[in-house]
Amino acid sequence: QVQLVESGGGLVQAGDSLRLSCAASWTFSSYAMGWFLQAPGKEREFVAAISAGGGSTHYANSVKGRFTISRDNAENTVYLQMNSLKPEDTATYYCAGRKFLILSIQSHDYDYWGQGTQVTVSS
Repeated sequence: QVQLVESGGGLVQAGDSLRLSCAASWTFSSYAMGWFLQAPGKEREFVAAISAGGGSTHYANSVKGRFTISRDNAENTVYLQMNSLKPEDTATYYCAGRKFLILSIQSHDYDYWGQGTQVTVSS
């Protein structure tokens, strides 16, 4: 089956870094990919997205300059490098893919979703 599996979350202190990984069970070189977060009781929010070829990226204002999305199409894996983490980054992070080359910042544009990985940042 089609599957995305996130890993790399954990409990860290403010200012620390994490690298999230998302491994796809299919060849996803023609799929734009994204990362979204969801905090308890809140709507799912856009974090970062990358075009299928990796040439275009987009970030939420709250993470610009701190997070970097990248992909390795040979390994069917997308990454989110998270630096200078803040307590407000605490959430479950979800990886998503969509059947288009161009990225999207809208969660409803994505076709496949992982189960999420928890990131908790303490102060």
